[in-house]
Amino acid sequence: MLQLPKLRIGNLVPAFPIIQGGMAVRVSTSSLAAAVAEAGGVGVIGATGMSIEEMRMEIREAKKLTRGIVGVNIMFAIREFADMVKAAMEEKVDAVFTGAGFSRDIFKWGRETGIPIVSIVSSARLALLAEKFGAAAVVVEGTEAGGHLGTDRPLFEILPAIREAVKIPLIAAGGIVNGEGIARALKLGADGVQMATRFVLSKECNVADSFKKMYLKAGPGDVTVIPSPVGMPGRALKNKFVSRLLSGEVAAPDHCNACLKHCSGQYCILQALENSRTGRVEEGVVFAGQNVHRIKDIQPVKDIFNSLLYDLKSLLGGRKRP
Repeated sequence: MLQLPKLRIGNLVPAFPIIQGGMAVRVSTSSLAAAVAEAGGVGVIGATGMSIEEMRMEIREAKKLTRGIVGVNIMFAIREFADMVKAAMEEKVDAVFTGAGFSRDIFKWGRETGIPIVSIVSSARLALLAEKFGAAAVVVEGTEAGGHLGTDRPLFEILPAIREAVKIPLIAAGGIVNGEGIARALKLGADGVQMATRFVLSKECNVADSFKKMYLKAGPGDVTVIPSPVGMPGRALKNKFVSRLLSGEVAAPDHCNACLKHCSGQYCILQALENSRTGRVEEGVVFAGQNVHRIKDIQPVKDIFNSLLYDLKSLLGGRKRP
């Protein structure tokens, strides 16, 4: 029988040490998060880009669909960060994942509600700070990740040093799309992994078909790094919008909802992400991890888990896949 490490996030212990990354602007919604939770992992709703009431409804819907572990990811960079976190806690979400900046206050809110906080970090310094303030675990994210990036260093370069620095559970993220990536992370001391890009190509992910087709068609050279108004670089697929952005042809927005604490104003990242999610993939940003080209199919979440676990059985000491 395959023996995987037990990932503990506070009092939470999923059947499998696999977390679905919380992708913002309605890529990770209740349908995907609940399916991952039902499969034995940790499903995460990407709350950034939602209204507070919309996030509440997504958490409630996910809880109707599963008795598994459902978390929420909320970027520190958004203006309504504190109100979003407190609302998620009022809905009794199982865990809160947060990155794109560092909040000290969130750990106090977590202690008051008994809800574990997981910090997304890319350095030993930030991991130690999170541990000091009371994080239940850290997600260590390398440069291969899709979306906003906290480092230009590869995951497997930064992971060992962070593992040595902290005692709390460590979750590896960035470029992991298959059993081989999971096995390598576990062998380097990770207690679990976070995968986002792989779960976009699931039946339960609600992005437009054209969004998924871009993933399926992507080659190794189709992923690039772009500037973002958030103040961090982002990893995305090349398209017409990205070409215009990199050549300085994208105009600043006429209207701003002031969704971020600090925004460069270069373009509206929320609108760019929403364009892509709803099918206008050439008019927006399609975030994707560096290894998206290694994913060749769209499967139900349960089948994705079965495939990952089958490969892990071979890689970690079971029978080989035919």
